[in-house]
Amino acid sequence: MAGKGFTTCLWFDGKAEQAADYYLSVFKDGTLGRVGRYNEGGPGTPGDVMVVEFEINGQKFVGLNGGPQFHFSEAISFQIHCADDAEADYYYDTLTGDGGEESACGWVKDKFGLSWQVIPAGAIELISDPDPQRASRATAAMMKMKKLDVGEMRRAADGAQA
Repeated sequence: MAGKGFTTCLWFDGKAEQAADYYLSVFKDGTLGRVGRYNEGGPGTPGDVMVVEFEINGQKFVGLNGGPQFHFSEAISFQIHCADDAEADYYYDTLTGDGGEESACGWVKDKFGLSWQVIPAGAIELISDPDPQRASRATAAMMKMKKLDVGEMRRAADGAQA
């Protein structure tokens, strides 16, 4: 069976089009695709947006206006691997702005409740260091953070007292 990859379906309560517009504004490498509307044969109001297809950073998404039954949880999140601190700051600040929320260890929820992990360059390498003592110290430092600070994690890994 030949496949064409994966598309992530995100369930919204009437805000799929606004969410797609928002994500396309946050992630600069994106495109809006088909906007499908409910018709007489469907469960929604004819003419209202049912689905919005969009792509960001090469990942395909469809926003579905499915109703109030389901909500996002931290059980699913998207990781944003950032090239540098400035990029990490941009995503962290943008996604927590306008109704988003900080969490812990670089996790944030955007204004629609979708969870993201903002990972600055070097963070994964520090908590995965081959030296278990360095990795443990970096991880302990990370566990105290909301926004990840790789410099502080590196100082902790090197044995500096926080």
